[in-house]
Amino acid sequence: MHVDDAVPARATAPGYRARGTLPVRVELVRQLKRRRTLVMGAVLGLLPFVLAVAFAIGGSPDERGDAGDRISLMDTATASGANFAATCLFVSAGFLLVIPVALFCGDTVASEAGWSSLRYLLAAPVPRARLLWSKLVVALGMSLAAIVLLPVVGLLVGTVVYGWGPLEIPTGGTLDAGTAAQRLVIVIAYVFVSQLVTAGLAFWLSTRTDAPLGAVGGAVGLTIVGNVLDAVTALGDWRDFLPAHWQFAWADAVQPRLEWGGMIQGAAVSITYAVVLFALAFRGFGRKDIVS
Repeated sequence: MHVDDAVPARATAPGYRARGTLPVRVELVRQLKRRRTLVMGAVLGLLPFVLAVAFAIGGSPDERGDAGDRISLMDTATASGANFAATCLFVSAGFLLVIPVALFCGDTVASEAGWSSLRYLLAAPVPRARLLWSKLVVALGMSLAAIVLLPVVGLLVGTVVYGWGPLEIPTGGTLDAGTAAQRLVIVIAYVFVSQLVTAGLAFWLSTRTDAPLGAVGGAVGLTIVGNVLDAVTALGDWRDFLPAHWQFAWADAVQPRLEWGGMIQGAAVSITYAVVLFALAFRGFGRKDIVS
C-alpha cells in the first residue's frame, strides 16, 4: 500500500491545507542545523584565507616572473580585493563549487529515505510534490549561498590584504571598483546557473536511491565525465551541447567590454538540462513506492 493512500481521507480533516505542510522555512532550519552544512560553509569560508597565505608564502606571479605568454586571473590575483575575489571563483568554479551543489541537492531526499523518515513525512500527510518542492527550493537556496559565500569572503580578505581598488584585467585595462562589483554579481549569477545541471543530476538521483553518497557521488562523477568529454577536441561542435563547455563563459564579464553571447548560450544549455532533470525527479518520485 502506498503511503499516500491515506491522504484523501485526511485531506478532508478540518484545518488541513496541503500548502501549509512542510513550509520552506521549516525545511531550511532543518538543513541549516545539519553538520554537513556547517562543515561545507567552513571549507568555503576558509579557502580565501588559504589562498592569501599561499600568495604570502610564494609571492605574487609578477614577483616570481611566472606570467609569461599565458595570462589568466591568477596572474593579477594580488592586484586588488576585486581581483582576489575573481581569482577565488576562477580556481573553484570548475570543481570545488560542484561539491556543495551536489551535496545540498543530492543529500536532501536520499537522506530522509536513509533515515527511514521519508514515509512518515508523506503520512503526515505532506503531498509528494509539496515535499519535493520545499526540498528543492531549500537545496537551491543553500547552493546559491555557498556560491555567494566564496567571492564575498574573498572580496573581504582581498580588500584587507591587497586593498580596495579597480579590477585589473589580465589582457590589459581596468574596471573601476563600482563596475567591478557589478561584473562580479553577473559572474556569481552565471556560475550558479551553470551549476544547475549538477543540481538537477543530484536531485534526480536523490529521488532514485536511498543512499545519499550515491546521489552526491553520482552527480559529481557525471559532472567530471562532462568535463573530460569537453576536453576531447575531436568531438568538434558536439561539445557545444555539453554544459562543461560553457562553465568559464563568465570570463567575458571581466573584460573591458561585457560580452553576453557565451553566457547566454551556456545558460540556455544548463537551464534546458536542469529543467529536464527536475521534471524527471518530480515524475519519478510521484510514482515511486516509498518503503523507507
